[in-house]
Amino acid sequence: MNKPDMAALVDWLQRHRWIWSAAGVLILWLLLSLMTNRFSLSSLSGVAVSSSFLVLVALGQTAVVTTGRGNIDLSIASVMTLSAYIGLIVIGGADSRLPLGVLAALALGLAVGAVNAALVVLARIPAIIATLATGYVLATATLLANGIIPGFAIAPALRTVATGRVADMPIMVIIALAAVVAAAFLFGGSAYGRQLSAVGQNMRAARLAGVRTGRVVSGAFLLSSVLSSLTGLVLGAYVGGAFLEMGQPYRLQSIGAVVLGGTLIFGGAATAWGTLFGSLLLVLIVTTMQIAGLPPGTQDMVQGVVIIAVLALAGGTAVRRRRIAAK
Repeated sequence: MNKPDMAALVDWLQRHRWIWSAAGVLILWLLLSLMTNRFSLSSLSGVAVSSSFLVLVALGQTAVVTTGRGNIDLSIASVMTLSAYIGLIVIGGADSRLPLGVLAALALGLAVGAVNAALVVLARIPAIIATLATGYVLATATLLANGIIPGFAIAPALRTVATGRVADMPIMVIIALAAVVAAAFLFGGSAYGRQLSAVGQNMRAARLAGVRTGRVVSGAFLLSSVLSSLTGLVLGAYVGGAFLEMGQPYRLQSIGAVVLGGTLIFGGAATAWGTLFGSLLLVLIVTTMQIAGLPPGTQDMVQGVVIIAVLALAGGTAVRRRRIAAK
């Protein structure tokens, strides 16, 4: 392969960073199929359903990460858990109260997103600290709710959304794919998406260009909290109720899915399809370790090592780009 062709290939790979996570999904799927002696699309169905919940919260995390400045939403886990408690309590197992439950979850997401945005944009508190503190407050509220609730009844309609199928396709998978398509347009084909990338690349330059950076960053935190809240409500129906630490795995995994999917951790470039494949890859990694019989602690360690390795690779690539730009 000559130099022009190699340069074109490298440029294509840079613009389609999701290809690596997609390749990882294919390889792990083949490995998992060999381990379970089930090589078919149906063998991926359970993984796809589990990934659907992660995809939804990771898309919100993608928007936050794209704003740059090291922004990450660490309140996701607490928002999901508290939303499951509040939503299921309001619904009370009755389909007639389902709209009220959805509105309650939506209100929680908007409120938390607004608080996170105010802390980051107005108070100028680093996002990691601000969202972690918000998460602790929500966790305390969840403890109080858990102490006074004897049990849960799941509305049939909500259970159908969480566990039902349409033409043998899980409804949650359909919802996740629709969300990815919408996010792909938002990040790549809308004015807000272009502003989001501009803010992540250089906030000062974006502000000088007339972009209302505060509104753009606030919108990302609102999107993240709303998606987390609605996902928490459906997740509660999927598992049959709410429980403490229900959303805990999604804190690390939402970041891991974003990073593995090819969204730049330094901000400025997002890929919704990469987030989809990153979520699938992360769930496949966990599933493979579970089948191999690795203990939960080892599984968490492996996930952390994978994410650190990808972050280190991304950091090294960024440094090399800056050196080349400086020459």
